[in-house]
Amino acid sequence: MTRDGRVVKGKYDKFRQINRFLEFIEDILPELSQERTNTILDFGCGKSYLTFAMYYYLKEVRGYPIRVTGLDLKKDVIALCSRLGEKFGFKDLQFCHGDIAGYEGADQVDMVVSLHACDTATDFALAKAVKWGAKVILSVPCCQHELNRQLENELLGPVLQYGIIKERMAALLTDGIRARLLEEAGYRTQLLEFIDMEHTPKNIMIRAVRRGKRPAESGREALLRLMEELHVEPALLRLLEQSGVCPSRPRPAYASPPVS
Repeated sequence: MTRDGRVVKGKYDKFRQINRFLEFIEDILPELSQERTNTILDFGCGKSYLTFAMYYYLKEVRGYPIRVTGLDLKKDVIALCSRLGEKFGFKDLQFCHGDIAGYEGADQVDMVVSLHACDTATDFALAKAVKWGAKVILSVPCCQHELNRQLENELLGPVLQYGIIKERMAALLTDGIRARLLEEAGYRTQLLEFIDMEHTPKNIMIRAVRRGKRPAESGREALLRLMEELHVEPALLRLLEQSGVCPSRPRPAYASPPVS
């Protein structure tokens, strides 16, 4: 903002994004405890515009007891955010350097946020959230390349030859399958528009709230048939199988190598 409190014109898209994100936070407040400290992890926090806004809104405005950790691969960004957190006196907000796949800094987490983590980094964030039994997951995936490399289907072949069509179909299928796998893991999952398409094409949010009740087995069978027809094996499926959340299945001939 400017000194007189007006939003800078060139930053207005980010301003709208932050406020939209806080609307999603408002929706999930009933899932958070007001009696004990809620542990929140923000994977791939970047410059942490949304992390700071989330902390301020939950802690200072709504009075929820929280502890927030932001994780990112860029050391300079983590150093900057740490300095800002100290400057603002946000004692329950910390920032750590590291990657999502290797993060082992928590045993129990209440909410996992992952905004614009690239490709399978989103899958690692989702898998860790499920393993922790996180009550809430808010994820806006980015750069869904994995299924684009795998996707094959004889019936769809005539249209998959066009790169832009295959790319967009693969991105939508990636997030649709992710949402369904979270359902299989006991979450009530929605795919929502995060922000208008004119501001960013990566505008689908996966919002999942843990319910514990898993869907009927027939749903899993239908999902496995779909993936077999499309010749795809997403990282999230392999990660959930490795952690024991989803039962293992016979590996198809085209299967990707195990996720390490």
